[in-house]
Amino acid sequence: MSVKSQFLERLQNRQPAPASSVSKSQADITEFRLRMTQLQEQMDTWLVGTGLNVETFSTSVTDLLVEGRVFDIAALVLHIDDRSVKFVPAFLYGQGVTGCVETACHNGGVVTPLGRLFMRSGTVNNWAFSPSGALSSPGQSFDESTFFSLILTLLP
Repeated sequence: MSVKSQFLERLQNRQPAPASSVSKSQADITEFRLRMTQLQEQMDTWLVGTGLNVETFSTSVTDLLVEGRVFDIAALVLHIDDRSVKFVPAFLYGQGVTGCVETACHNGGVVTPLGRLFMRSGTVNNWAFSPSGALSSPGQSFDESTFFSLILTLLP
């Protein structure tokens, strides 16, 4: 064995093994769950004084890029009379984003897509919003103004 080969072998043995895809996906699922809880708390803060509260329900997400392929996570819903706006996790990994939540208005039996929230996209680590029909990736920050523009559909 050459001295260079010995050096490279020792160098490789020094470096920690890369994280397995299972532990990375489990960490991302844990973060997705945490961020959904934080999103609910943020929405509740924005709703102070309105008499409205965000409710949660459990949903299953199927993602072919995740070990086990299916995981449970909280979804969010806001009701006024027979109308609701739902924030339902759709997938964990896809097209340069991590954590996608679909938003839709439900009015009786009619469902109107409103857009998608992305937990992480590229180097952006805050919720970003992309309206339905937008061809590009997340465009705007999901803030109080965007939230109220989405739930405005609850009022006739």
